[in-house]
Amino acid sequence: MLLILAPNSPKLLKFTATPQQGRVSALLLRPLDAIALLVLAHGAGTEMRHRSLATLSEALAEQQIATLRYNFPYKEQGRGGPNPKAVLTATVRAAVQAASQAATDLPLFAGGRSMGGRMTSLAASEAPLPGVKGLVFFGFPLHPAGKPGTERAEHLFQVKLPMLFLQGPRDALAKPELLKPILKRLGKQAKLHWVAGADHSFKVQKSSGRTEQDVLPELAETAAAWMREET
Repeated sequence: MLLILAPNSPKLLKFTATPQQGRVSALLLRPLDAIALLVLAHGAGTEMRHRSLATLSEALAEQQIATLRYNFPYKEQGRGGPNPKAVLTATVRAAVQAASQAATDLPLFAGGRSMGGRMTSLAASEAPLPGVKGLVFFGFPLHPAGKPGTERAEHLFQVKLPMLFLQGPRDALAKPELLKPILKRLGKQAKLHWVAGADHSFKVQKSSGRTEQDVLPELAETAAAWMREET
């Protein structure tokens, strides 16, 4: 029997995160009509196959956005806490390079969920990410839960790329009253989209009358529209 992969079946790839940490896995999901590729990093407590990241990738594919989601070394190796920042940002750079090689014809964007997005912006603040046209944050973690502050945002002023922030007003890791002034300082370089009623995981209260099936398309449509503007 002939087995034919569906156009939206993800392709498993491997790339070297760092010489010391070795190779990690990535999943390339490219719709037939893709107009851009988003290098998508996972959050601290998840990994590239987590349902939330997989469904987000599928929603983005419906909006003509290909994704390369990947593991940081600590998840690839089945370890608990995240690697040091230097390892995480080096992995971001390696993922961007792997993405550029996997889809040479598509404009590149980079970002991710929570910690993955912050590590992407940290990498971009240290040196340009070759070929990347903008950064997309799905819940930027401005501060730890219960410890409001803005220190995590200081590096954003060294980033030389357009940035899209998709945030929930109930996010315990990014108080709106702290996030808004930072984005105001960034000016036209940053765009903010509030997902009504959402928390850090983009979960909404039942009383809102909305569900995850409402929120995911909103995230994907907003991100895709912004990427079209930036290409």
